[in-house]
Amino acid sequence: MSFSGVFPYLVSPIASSGEVMKDVLTELVDHLIGEGVHGLAPLGSTGEFAYLSREQRRCVVDTVIAANRGRVPVVAGVASTSTADAVAQTESMVEAGADGILAILEAYFPISDEGVEAYFTAIAKAAKGRPVVVYTNPQFQRSDLSLPVIDRLSLVDNIRYIKDASTNTGRLLSIMERTRGRMEVFAASSHIPACVMMIGGVGWMAGPACIVPRQSIALYEAAKAGDWTRAMDLQRPLWKVNEIFAKYSIAACIKTALDLQGFAVGEPMHPQLPLSDAARAEIAGVLRDVGAL
Repeated sequence: MSFSGVFPYLVSPIASSGEVMKDVLTELVDHLIGEGVHGLAPLGSTGEFAYLSREQRRCVVDTVIAANRGRVPVVAGVASTSTADAVAQTESMVEAGADGILAILEAYFPISDEGVEAYFTAIAKAAKGRPVVVYTNPQFQRSDLSLPVIDRLSLVDNIRYIKDASTNTGRLLSIMERTRGRMEVFAASSHIPACVMMIGGVGWMAGPACIVPRQSIALYEAAKAGDWTRAMDLQRPLWKVNEIFAKYSIAACIKTALDLQGFAVGEPMHPQLPLSDAARAEIAGVLRDVGAL
């Protein structure tokens, strides 16, 4: 199975009781697939994986897979400070029926290159042949993936993709040049998707795609067709969504935007706090500007 296109990082709607709000998550999945997204990524950063229990994580993924009904690939997030726990999570996501794994390294203590490589290699083995997307975000991670580690991981058969949220587009080109087609690159919200597509990226995995799926797909299709004039005409106004996403707490911003669009996904997980009325008004203004409200 190959992955390309627009993969929204889904929010995790959690009620105050701690229960996953399956109905609203199912509604969101149906909406996004109806808009034409190419895949779904539960338990990414926007999915607040770091705030959820193992049971909540599994319930989110089970709900997404059930709602999806095999229509698009589901790439489930796995993240831990412990290799053993990451392997157990991967095995659970494989059991649930995930089509791929989004692998994230959490770190309290700094980890050597050898330790980082071993962590992702163990996840890849536990994925039982399913494609693995390596996700690195230096803003949130104590231990990043160096270019030599990425190069070596690209030699693992099923580690076939990377989402690098370093904000450094030049690093993406370095990854592409080093891995020579063994590892495909997805844009993150910290990168300009049209530019990533121009240098050889295969799509966009990001939280903002939850709230502007139709616009994101139009941009992807223009870039894929090589119509760079149209791609940039679409990209320029759409960048406002990335700017607002960067300004406010990630999950709170997307949950607020979805609430404004009629999806009652609830508040961000505490100790994160809901956004102010002023922030809601600003987000609403951006959504109106890009035709998403």
